[in-house]
Formats: sequence, C-alpha cells, structure tokens
Amino acid sequence: MKEQEMADTQLIRKIAKIVDEAKASNASHLRKLKELSAVRSKSPSVHQFSVAFTKTLTPLFHILKRTATMERVVRFVSAFSSARDPNDTSASDEFLEEFLKFLLVGATAANKTARFRACQIISEIILRLPDDSEVSDELWDEVIELMKFRVVDKVPLIRTLAVRALSRFVNDSENSDILDLFLEVLPLEQNSEVRKTIVLSLPPSNATSQVIIDCTMDVSESVRKAAYCVIANKFPLQSLSIKHRTAILQRGLADRSLAVSKECLKLMTDQWLVKCCNGDPVQLLKYLDVETYESVGESVMESLLKADLVKLHKVESIQQYILRTSANEGSEGDSADCSVSIRLMEPEVSLYWRMVCKHLQMEAQGKGSDAAATMGTEAAIYAAEASDNNDLLDRILPETVSDYIDLVKAHIDAGVNYHFASRQLLLLGEMLDFSDATIRKIASSFVQDLLHRPLEHEVDDEGNKVAIGDGINLGGDRDWAIAVARLAKKVHSAAGEFEEVILGVVQELARPCRERTADFINWMHCLAVTGLLLENAKSFRWAVEPTELLQSLLLPGAKHVHLDVQRVSVRCLGLFGLLENKPSEELIKQLRISYVKGPSPISTVACKALFDIGMWHGPQEVDRALGLNLLSQLEVDAMPSDPVNFSETDGASNIQLVDLLYAGFTKNNRARALENDENESVQAVLGEGFAKFLLLSEKYPSIPASSHPLLLSKLIGLYFSNESKDLQRLKQCLSVFFEHYASLSENHKKCLSKAFIPVMRSMWPGIDDNPGGSSYMVSNMRKRAIQASRFMLQMMQTPLYARGTEAEDDNGCNGSPEIIDGPSQPSVECGEEGVAIRIATEVLRFPAKKTPAERSYVAALCRILASLHFHLSEQGPVKIMRRLLSRVCESVLSEKDILKELKLMAERLEGLDRNPDQDLSEDEVKYIFGKLELEFNLDVDGSTAVPQTPAPCSARPNRSRRRVRREEVSSDEENSPPCVKSVVPSNGGTLGPRSQRASKTAAMTKITRSKAVRIEEGFHEDDDEDSEVTAEDSDESDELTE
Repeated sequence: MKEQEMADTQLIRKIAKIVDEAKASNASHLRKLKELSAVRSKSPSVHQFSVAFTKTLTPLFHILKRTATMERVVRFVSAFSSARDPNDTSASDEFLEEFLKFLLVGATAANKTARFRACQIISEIILRLPDDSEVSDELWDEVIELMKFRVVDKVPLIRTLAVRALSRFVNDSENSDILDLFLEVLPLEQNSEVRKTIVLSLPPSNATSQVIIDCTMDVSESVRKAAYCVIANKFPLQSLSIKHRTAILQRGLADRSLAVSKECLKLMTDQWLVKCCNGDPVQLLKYLDVETYESVGESVMESLLKADLVKLHKVESIQQYILRTSANEGSEGDSADCSVSIRLMEPEVSLYWRMVCKHLQMEAQGKGSDAAATMGTEAAIYAAEASDNNDLLDRILPETVSDYIDLVKAHIDAGVNYHFASRQLLLLGEMLDFSDATIRKIASSFVQDLLHRPLEHEVDDEGNKVAIGDGINLGGDRDWAIAVARLAKKVHSAAGEFEEVILGVVQELARPCRERTADFINWMHCLAVTGLLLENAKSFRWAVEPTELLQSLLLPGAKHVHLDVQRVSVRCLGLFGLLENKPSEELIKQLRISYVKGPSPISTVACKALFDIGMWHGPQEVDRALGLNLLSQLEVDAMPSDPVNFSETDGASNIQLVDLLYAGFTKNNRARALENDENESVQAVLGEGFAKFLLLSEKYPSIPASSHPLLLSKLIGLYFSNESKDLQRLKQCLSVFFEHYASLSENHKKCLSKAFIPVMRSMWPGIDDNPGGSSYMVSNMRKRAIQASRFMLQMMQTPLYARGTEAEDDNGCNGSPEIIDGPSQPSVECGEEGVAIRIATEVLRFPAKKTPAERSYVAALCRILASLHFHLSEQGPVKIMRRLLSRVCESVLSEKDILKELKLMAERLEGLDRNPDQDLSEDEVKYIFGKLELEFNLDVDGSTAVPQTPAPCSARPNRSRRRVRREEVSSDEENSPPCVKSVVPSNGGTLGPRSQRASKTAAMTKITRSKAVRIEEGFHEDDDEDSEVTAEDSDESDELTE
C-alpha cells in the first residue's frame, strides 16, 4: 500500500514538474507535450495517470485570476488532452474520456471559480479536438447538455465559454436545438461579450441572417463590429436581399463608432466590391437598387471616393453617351453637319457620374481655398491639385450646354423608366457654366420647358383621369421639383430673376384656371409651380401684386370641388402666409375652415400650415388677423378636458388658434379610419407642433403658461398611447423633445411636475371614467401608465443645461450645452419634493373605501412615492411630507410590501429633518402649497408616526404543541431591518401567522441539517466563496460577478 502511495506521489511530482516548466513559455509546449505523453505511456494504467493528473491540476480550479501563466497552463492542458498519440491512440482516447468526466464534475460545482476553469478547459478541448478522436456518444451528449445549461449561467464569463464550446456543434443537423438556444438567449442577453460570442458562433442561414443584421444596431460597439465581421465572412453579397444589403450599409457607414464604420467599409470594399463586383462601383450599385435606396447609393459612392477606391480611366466620361454622326463625310469636324444621338444611361450609371462630378467639384473648391489661404510652394501644390480636378471634371461633363440639354431631354422623353436618370442629370446642371448670354438663353428655354411640362396621369376604367405622383410637387415628385428649382436658380442667378421667370410661368398656367377652362390636372400643375415659387422665394418683391395671386388662384383652389386640388392649394396658402408681413384675414379663415371641415388629408396639410404660420408670426398675430382679443379658453380654464367642441365650429368663430388646434385631438380620434399615411396624420402633426411650442415656450408668451401642463400631458399620453405606436415620425420627434425639454429651464420642470398627476389619472383604467376592458387590456394599460410615470420621474431628475456656457468650435458654431454641475438644487415646485407632495395629496383625496381600480391606482402612486428623494436644504417640504406620509400609510395598511417601502421613506425623512420637534406654521404650509398650486387642508398639529402593519389573528383554538424557540427563525427575519419587523404583541391564547411561519421554518431547518451533502473531491467550496479573490483580481471578479 505504501509502495502504491509512493508511486502515485512520484507520478504527481513528475506531472507537476512538466506543468510548471510548461507555464513559463509557450515555446516549450511542444517538447513538454512529448514528455508528458511519455510519462503517460510508462504509467501502470491510464486510470492511475488520470487520477494523478487531476490531482495535480486541482489548485488551478481555485485560482480566479486570469494571468498569463495560468492561461498558458490551460492551453497546455487542453492541447495535451485533445492530442492523440500516434503510437497509442487508445490510451489517448481513454484519458480524454476520464478527464472530461472530471471536468463535468467541475462544471456543475457551486463554486463559480471551479465552474469557470472547467468550462474554460472544456471549450479549449472541444475547439482543439481533431475529427478522428473517438469519444463515446453518451459522454458527448452529457458534455453538450451541460454546456447548454451553462449558457444561462449567472456568471457572464461562464456563459461566454459555454457558447464558445457549443459553437463547434451549432452546424450539426443533429444538434439543431443548439442554434435554437442561441437565437432564444441572444435578444435576452445583457452582457455585451456574451452577445458578441453568440453572434460570432452563428452559422450562415436564412434563420440567422436577420438576427445578425439586427445586431448591427446593438448598443455595444464590439457586438456591432462582430456582426459586420460575420456578414463579411459568412454571407456572400448574392445571398442577401436588397433590403438587407442597404440596411447593412446604411447603418454601418453612418455608425457613430469609427471602428464599426471601418469594419463596414472593409466589408463593402474587400468582400462585396472586390470579390463580388470585380472592383466595379457601378456593378455594386446595381446590387443596391439605387432607385429605391438613393441615399444608400450616395453614401456608398462618398465612402469609395473618400477612400480613393474609384479609378477613372481616360476613356470614361459622360461624353461617351453623346454620339455624333456626320451627315456629310466631306465636312468632318463641322458641328453644323453633325447629328447627335444619345445612348441612355442606366440608373446606377447616372448616380455614379453625379457623385463623381460632385466629388471632383468639391475637391477643386477645397484645394482652391487652401491655395488661397497659404503661400509659396504649398500654395502652388494646392493650386495644381485644384487645376487637375477641374480639368478632369471638364473632361467628364458634356462639351457644351446644348449637348447637356439634349442628353437630359432624351432621358425625359424615354419615359418613367428613365425618370431617375433624368433627375440625376438635372442635378449635374449646377456644375455647368451659364455666364454666357447665348448659353443662358438656351438653358432658360430648357427650364421653361421643364416648368410647362404637364403632370403625368392615366385614365382608369371609367374614363377618369388619375394623377401620377404625390399630387403636390412639380412632376409629382419632391426630388424632381428640387432638381428643377436648383437648375433654374443656377441659370437665373441674378437677383429677382428666378422669381420673375417662375411667376411668368404661373401667370400663363393660371389663365385657364381663371377662365374656368382648366381641368383638375391643369389646376394641380399650376399650383405645383406656384408652390415651387413660394417655397424658394424670400419675399414678395414681385412685379405682380401678391394679393392678386391669393384672390385669383389660391383661395379659389382651396374651394375647388376636387380634393387633390384643395390639398395642394392649402399647402400653397401655408407657404404664402410665411412670406406675408402679417397674416391676412382671408387666408387664415380659409386654413381654419379646411382644418375643421376638410377630410383627413386636407385637414393634415391645413394643420401644418396653421402651425407654421403660428410659429413664424406668433399665435397672437394670427388671432389678431381675425380680430380676436379674447383670453384663451385654455387660460381661463386651467385644465379643461375638451376646450373646444370641434364638431360645432366652422373654423371662423371666435376661437383662438391654440384652442382650435388642441381641439383637433378629439377630431382625429373620429377620423382614424380615414388615415392613409400614418406618418402624415393630423395626430402626428398636432403632436409635433405642440412639442415645438412647448420647447420654445419663452418665444411665445401669448400662449398661457397654465395651458402648458395640459399640452404636456397630452403629448406624454400620446407618446405612450397604443394607438400611436405606428406613427414612427411622431415617436422620433417626441423622443427628441422629451430628451431636452426638462433640461432647458426650471419652468419646464415645474410644468412637468404639474402634469404628473393628470397624466396618471388620464392613463389609469377605471379612474376619471377611463374605459377598461378585459383583464389583459387593463393590465397593459396599467403597465403603460407606470412606464409613463417612471419616464416623467427620469425627466425630473435630469440636470439643467447651463445658460451661456456653450463652447464654440473653430467655425464659431455652438456645441452641445453644458450640464449644470453644482450644489444648487431646484425649488420645491421644480424638484422631486413637489412631485412627492402632489402624489401624497392625490392619494389622500380618495375615500377609505375604494374601488378595485382606485386601490390599484393608489398602490401604484405609493410605490412611486417611496422611490422619491428629498434634499436636506428643503426642510419645509420634508416636514410637510412627514405629516402627509403618516396619513398615506393609513390608506395602504393592507398592502404590506408598500407599507414597508413607505416606512423606509419615513426613516429617511426623519434623518433629513434637522429640527424634528419644531413644526411649521400654517402660513408656511400655505406658502408651500401655494407654490405648488394645491388646495389641501393639512393638520399641522397631527402626528408624524407611521402606523405599524397589523397582523390578523387566527380564531382557531389552541393546540397542545411545543412552542418554537425564539432563536429558530429564518435568516431572512434575522437580517431584516427593524423598521420592517412586526411589533404586534403575540397572543398566548391564539396562534397567529407569525408563529406558524416560525414553526415551519424550524421544521425545514431540521430537515436541511439532517441531510449531509457530500462534496466532490477537488471542488470543496469554502464557507466564504469569494475568499480566494484578492484585490489584484478586480478585473476578473467583475466578469464573474453574479
């Protein structure tokens, strides 16, 4: 027996010596692997070697710190376990199985250090193991099942190692449940490193492509970068849909992280451009459908041009699409005898050349500016570079303006299939020179043709004309209208010339409208050109009186029988009102009538126009145009639920602008079924408009301050409303609004404090006659209300921006506002103290006997109340809150958990009260309530003591049983704070719930102690599980935090 022990000890020493030498350097691993393999072959049995080997490695499972030495040991052990000895393969396989069994025990240990080391070695072995290794299927199944269980371990690093171990089996069809597990835990995983490992482990398939692409929007930079790396290595360009390709590039090239944008650029250039498109940018654009995703195509070309990856050949230019053929062979070179034929461009080619020319022009201008700002050799170099870019631009663009016009006309005449290419070519006109009078005359004639070109339409089965496009802009497309306007401004660049030319076209097109010979297509065309004029004009310095345009065209158009004509005319009325010095009465009346009486599309445009004019001129000026000098009903009634009855007004009555617009919320609820475009609904326009009014409230003093909480309550309710979940533009607008609103001024915080209770009452089902529904609907409504309350508290807690401290950059632009960082605290009506007092008074307004809806509402308010904090400087609110809190606790005595939280709050307030024996006077209390605009009778002489939790007594008779000793209580009760423990005296004649609980605890304790738990050898866990972690292990302990 002693000889056996001595042999085992000697074997352990040999193994330990080899491991100690291997941990010094990776260079010695190959030699030490051979030595250790020789020791195994000389051992009496593989089992004996395995036992000695595991005993040698046992200390490794108690070391948490991931030092370089320990990592070398792990790599060495993993390499030895996974390597097969060619001279004795059976011994290698037998040792691997026994060692894996040992590691499986460690992976199930309660000690997180042991689990971590076991999972680390298992993952290394699995990734290193050759394919010809022979391991029993039962053991592999056990390893896989255990690693699947460790994927949801409470320690993030162990989860990462488990995912890494399973990554080798995720492609196996027999283990499809591993992929399902990865897809299930990925959206729920909180740790970024675990998410990154899962993304890197996902195989390419239809099931994983969308998941990986969604990870390009992950909050973690490392996860986003990993997603682009996986897409580059596992997904060829052709395997992705156009939507996926454009989403990948749109997010990646615009990513805020430079590392992520570089990874996306690497994906686009190295994989897609070089390997899939042979380095041809036009071919890459064809994979992106630039007609639908033009902005993505522009971003791609900008990135390629900045990276100097677009190589221009001498024979390539736009001129190659303009073919000249000589009519007389003997007069070659005479342009008069040459005919021009045009080769049409594909959409991708037209976008390519526009971006190339734009880049060359910007580079030439930039280098020219640099040359002007410097001197000497450096200036000469910059000037030469600018000259080269200009020469290259001249070589690419058409030789003459006539050639350019012929090129554009050919594409326009080719039909709708070349509409995109035509617009790209129109934008090239800004880079041409129109300084010559003859050239400018030719170009002006072309601009006239563009403006006179009628709207495209088609005829339906019943013979009715149907306009093609949006029905508002020139050509039925806003982008087309912008391109025409930019070309017209370039050709007619003199002061007032652009307005004069467009106005002349409007007069020609308006003549049949005034003579009542025009159909609705002619009306829409005339109004589209008028809108182009009004949108680009800066004033009414015209040869024609603006009133004539209003009376003869815009107002009749707003009363036209065709709805499309009304819509475009109302838009022009809004643009016209922005150019007026003071809004005219007839214009405002017509917009109000269209807003009130018009169908949803027209009402939406009129609502936009009223908001724009109101913000530009001010709501008071708009009201003065109608002779309204009355006080706003929102000001007379501080919080009206419905200030204006929308169905009883014709838009021209004595109702002020803000009141009329606010009434649109009720009108929109009845017109929801008529909405076609959710992003252009009246509700979305109202929300965006009132958000602008509130954000810039200091610039609109005519809007009563008493109406701000009402408007803010409406916006918060709209933001969390289930009906507005599809209004993406509104959601984005309000999210930006809420982000900055509370931080701009204390008045905004005061408004938010006043709006807190109205928002909660308006959103809680069963309060203020709010409709309920099924239990599922009621539950969702309550969740939304609680979410809104937390959102409002978060805004209350955001610090204020400092005024006048914005940093200016080199260009003189203001940067982001700084945050006030100082000891100053907001006043009671602007801080959490005011919200707490409002909540407390709201709770106390309910009677003692409450309905179920009222009980749930009061309970939710009390939970919010317990989370609020008071400042030491606010002694008045602290004393008031102490008295209110004692009465609040009396209203929730049945809610034990809430009562515990309120008691903790009472203790905090007691600690903040500097003079607990000194009470506030009635005048001081009235002053604080007056600042909060609350009416509440507070008993200043009342008690501040918080009532205790009553323990209901059981009516059952005594039983002759042994009483539980006092010390046999659960650890939860022993460690509970004294304010939570019940102080109700025990009754010797009855057995209450507390005694029953203690008896049950004592019995469970005895049962637990009677079971002896045998801990596996080598993985015994000490009483203090983290005793091995030293101060030097801070980085690793953070990763293993449970």
